[in-house]
Amino acid sequence: MSVGFLIDVETPMVWRGPMVTQALEQLLKETRWQDVDYLVVDLPPGTGDIQLTLAQRVPVTGAVIVTTPQDIALLDARKGLKMFEKVGIPILGIVENMSIHICSNCGHAEHIFGAGGGERMCKDYDTEFLGGLPLDIKIREQTDSGKPSVVADPDGPVAKIYKQIARRVAVKIGDLAQDHSGAFPKIVIQNT
Repeated sequence: MSVGFLIDVETPMVWRGPMVTQALEQLLKETRWQDVDYLVVDLPPGTGDIQLTLAQRVPVTGAVIVTTPQDIALLDARKGLKMFEKVGIPILGIVENMSIHICSNCGHAEHIFGAGGGERMCKDYDTEFLGGLPLDIKIREQTDSGKPSVVADPDGPVAKIYKQIARRVAVKIGDLAQDHSGAFPKIVIQNT
């Protein structure tokens, strides 16, 4: 589910905190979530209203911090991690996006945004490094076509990384053994 489904593609989202908060609550409580094993909420980086609202009003099992290797991105990721710790949400681990670029023509590997930033952050905060995703044009092309890497090329190297990360997150969630299924209201749709 996405706010993007509820507005025109040309409409900018010029919302203050309370409007964003209301939209989040509406998405969570007024969407027919059926047979959901995991509900993943993709948040922008930072420590703003949306993150605090989620932490305060929704039972959250854990947070996965996504960063890129460069120092400026790690600053935001560190703040996000500390905010989730402060509000009592366990950190499941860190994912490093755009960790390496492999040239599709010659195969040369290059750390365009630096190397090892996510792993250093894991050591600093005693959390698990869940994996590093490459900067790969196929990820963008496949996603834009409506078929993410795990669907478009399920046995490919990128899909294997995504699956490995997903398995590690599932194990971490299983270790926490929290059941929040009763925390959300039941939604009933009646035809009149």
